[in-house]
This record gives sequence, structure tokens and C-alpha cells, in this order.
Amino acid sequence: MKILKINAVNPEKEKIKEAISVLKRGGTVVYPTDTVYGIGANIFDAEATRKVYQIKKRSYSKPISACVSKIQDIHKIAYMDKNTEKMVQKILPGPFTIILKKKGNVSPILTSGREKIGIRIPDSKVCMELSGQFPITTTSANISGEKIPESLDGILKQLDDSIDLILDAGLCKHGIHSTVIDMTASPKIVRKGAIVPDFDC
Repeated sequence: MKILKINAVNPEKEKIKEAISVLKRGGTVVYPTDTVYGIGANIFDAEATRKVYQIKKRSYSKPISACVSKIQDIHKIAYMDKNTEKMVQKILPGPFTIILKKKGNVSPILTSGREKIGIRIPDSKVCMELSGQFPITTTSANISGEKIPESLDGILKQLDDSIDLILDAGLCKHGIHSTVIDMTASPKIVRKGAIVPDFDC
């Protein structure tokens, strides 16, 4: 395992490049978001996705969300009509996970066999650059069922050396999980988190 200090506001390009290299070869990266630290792997690499489940000791019956770089990238992995996109533009980037119907290129491992996928665009330069070439997993950096750590020390205590690379940017902005909104029909909040959106759900 390797730990790199990274500037959250202006991430060093060589450190982002190193992290992407780890992801490309099927490795895992812990990275800062606008809510809590996440575990990243290439969502198009089934074995890498399995590693995330194993690291978290997470049941395969519980889906894992994907992080993308920009709103246009959502169309690559999920179906989103124009009205939904307008609503999404109001809240993303930000501390929200939106649920949409997935496209066929998304592995059922990631979605636990479901036809829906959770998608994030955190308000984080690190996240946007890290997921610029391909979507990555975004799930809290903790053992399933355990408290979500706010600091690097807490992450290390839970995950030990199971991660290939950690990008350390200090404390995350909100320190609490994202608000989850199912947008497959009328928008519906299924989990309240850091912020509640300003449109009706």
C-alpha cells in the first residue's frame, strides 16, 4: 500500500496520473470525495469490482455506486431523459447519489443483478480527474456495517493494507454520506445525507 498526500483544491497531475495507472491495472484507490473517503476501482473490470466487495467485506447482494467525471458521462452507463437531466444539473456536482436505469455495459456485479445503478459526481476536483477516463466505484472506505471513518487513521485501522493506493487530502467537506435519490420514476429520496435537494421528492 502507498499513501500520497494530494491537494484537494488543485490536485497534482502526477499523483492523479499514478492513481489512474493503479486503476487501469485493476488496482484499488482510496480517494477523497465531498462527503467521505471512497474506494475506487474501474467499474468495467469485474475482478477489480470484486476486490472492492472483498475489501469492505460487503455482501454481493448490496450494490455499489459509480463515480463519473461530468454529467455527459452519465449517458455512457445509464438512461436519462431530458427532464431528469435538468434536475440532475441542479444538484450535481454535489453530495448526492442519483439512481437511474443502467445500460448493458454495466456489470451485474456492481449492481447486484439489479437494473438500476447509483451514480455520483462529487463536488471534488480529485474525483472528477480520477474518473475522467472511465467510471470508478464509489463506496465508503470502511468495513460494511462499521462506522465510516473521517480520517486517514480510521481508514487504515479498518482496511489495513488491503488498498493499493490512498490519496490523502485531509478531512472531507461534509463528513457524512451522500443523499440518495431514485430518479427512475418521480424523484424520491431513499436516504438522507449531507444535503437535501431543493426540488420536490
